[in-house]
Amino acid sequence: MTFVIEQVSDATQLRRAFGCFPSGVTALCAEVDGAPAGMAASSFTSVSLSPALVSVCIQNSSTTWPVLRQRAVLGVSVLAEGQDALCRQLASRSADRFAGIEWAAAPSGAIFIDGSTVIMECTVHEELSAGDHVVVLLEVQGLHARPETAPLVFHGSSYRRLAPG
Repeated sequence: MTFVIEQVSDATQLRRAFGCFPSGVTALCAEVDGAPAGMAASSFTSVSLSPALVSVCIQNSSTTWPVLRQRAVLGVSVLAEGQDALCRQLASRSADRFAGIEWAAAPSGAIFIDGSTVIMECTVHEELSAGDHVVVLLEVQGLHARPETAPLVFHGSSYRRLAPG
């Protein structure tokens, strides 16, 4: 195989390359002043079984993360296939990101999106500065998994579905 390695020249080139790797899509949500607050994040992955850690990367320019990080407990919902419009809504700058979205609140104040494939109650374990993002390590305190529900996948700047195996 022959290929030419290109020097990294701009964000567009990087975005195209990063888009070659599929990721799950999550919603990070909590109750703030009696109302749901949240955001979508597609750079999510499992990190450790002991302690139970997951990570999510959030842009430094986010105005939602500074609000959410002050909560004692966050809800992480791994979005399911078919929830792409809901994901776009949570990623928008709309004043009411939760309009028409079915969600549930835990006694802890964590908010979960109905129909998700996995929901997790998490606490912030650590935050690491990483360029124009912050890598947030979340410790999973509790969860409910529905492995029969296919996840929403983000790949090549589009929402995708997994093909049956």
